[in-house]
Order: sequence, then C-alpha cells, then structure tokens
Amino acid sequence: MQTPSYLTPEALSTFIRTALAEDVGDGDHSALSAIPAEARNRAHLLIKDAGVLAGVELARHIFRFVDADLTIEPRLEDGARVQHGDIAFIVEGRARSILTAERLVLNCMQRMSGIATRTAHLVSLLAGTSARLLDTRKTTPNFRLPEKWAVLIGGGVNHRYGLFDMIILKDNHVDYAGGIRQAIEASRAYLAQTSRQLPIEVETRTLAEVQQVLDTGGIDRIMLDNMPPAQLREAVALVAGRYPLEASGGITEETIAEVAATGVDYISVGALTHSIRSLDMSLKAF
Repeated sequence: MQTPSYLTPEALSTFIRTALAEDVGDGDHSALSAIPAEARNRAHLLIKDAGVLAGVELARHIFRFVDADLTIEPRLEDGARVQHGDIAFIVEGRARSILTAERLVLNCMQRMSGIATRTAHLVSLLAGTSARLLDTRKTTPNFRLPEKWAVLIGGGVNHRYGLFDMIILKDNHVDYAGGIRQAIEASRAYLAQTSRQLPIEVETRTLAEVQQVLDTGGIDRIMLDNMPPAQLREAVALVAGRYPLEASGGITEETIAEVAATGVDYISVGALTHSIRSLDMSLKAF
C-alpha cells in the first residue's frame, strides 16, 4: 500500500496527542495509584472476531508516543485475515505506560479493523469488473485519519481527504450557483485566480445534467447520484469514456455488483466509515 499524503509524522502526532489529551487529561490516576512506577510487564493484543486486521502500525505510534521505551513485537501486520484467538502483537515495558495507551490503541484498532473488514468484503463483490471502491467524507469528526487509512488497508481507494484537496460541485453548489455551467465556470475561474490546481468533480442527478457537464467541459470526473442501474448504463454510454464516472448514493452490499457491472469507474459508499461494526479485541496482561 502506497503511503497517502495525509499520513505524515506531524498528522499522526497531532491525532495521537489530541486523543490522549481527551482520555488522559491531567493523568492516568488509575495506573498512577495502583501500579508501582518501576513495574514492568507484557500484554498481548487478543483478537476475538474474524475479519481484516487494521491499526497495528498506528498502535506502534501510540505506544511509542506514550513511552518511547515500550517495545512492540508484531505477530500480524495490517491487512492480515484474522480469527478469534489470534495475537496481533506483544507490547512490553513500563506497566503504567501500557495501561495508559491501552484504550486508545483498542478504540483505534477495533474501529479500523471493522472498516477494513467491511471494505475488503465490498471490494470482493467487485471482482470481474473495473470499478474501484471509494470512501467519502462521512467520517467521525477528529477520527478521519484512521478511518480513511483503514479503507486503504481493506483494499479500497480514498476519495478526497477534505474540502481542501478537491472541488466537488454537489447538488447544493449547483443550485446555489444557478446551474451546472455556472458552477463549473465559477470554479475554473476561482482556480485560475488563486493559482490552485485541484481536480473538479460534478454531481449529476439526471442524464440531462450529465449532458450539461459534457457540453461545458473543463472538469475531471462526473458523479452519478442515486441513479438506478439502467440509467447508469445510459450515462456510461453517453459519456463514452471522456471522463471517469463515479456512482454514488444508497449503494449496498446487495446492489454493488449490479452497479459495478454498468461500467462505472468508481463506486463511493459512505457506509464504509459511518455504519461499521467494530471488531472485538482486548489487550491482555500475561
């Protein structure tokens, strides 16, 4: 997996620091009160579900952020298929440090593994087609970095990370701008005036709107929103390869294969990050 641009050391440190500040506050008083400062112990990450493992690398960063002297012995890596009873890694060092990092590690890995598991399943349903699975911005506030990372681990593709790295002209943008042509032309003028180079995607709701995008031009991708498969096939024929096409809106496990078979290039599924069951796991002393 190629490292995405958002996975910088600075971004990881900021995420971990703010998450620990929320949890630890002015101190982990449970560990400080009950555990001697000099105590050293080990713990392993026990998997209690079947799925795709994600978050091992993030766990390494969390443990080392809490205490640089903690050592992590990986038994499994991100992307591994896991079953109940598997051990992902062993961590060893100051007992207080292990306990302070425990919940953040578990919260991240459980949710990331749930996302990776769901992503891998939906990707498997696209076999035999050229469609690729995209995530969305429907993420948990302040938890987008791990959630999008988990999509990659599961075999999906990240859409834009935020509002800053791509222009997507959705229905409200188009309506407020006065139409598709006006929205595209205003966006292109904005990019020229600000010397920015950002891709432009336009959401369309009808074949007539798809034709308006084609007539205007100057964009990079067309989104086909909430179109049934028959209409998607018409849109694919109408565009005829001039722009990549993304199907979006209400796509489920039951419908994704049929959508992919229409010939679209991408399928975006918000449920990858907003409707996920976390994998069960525990950090156990031994």
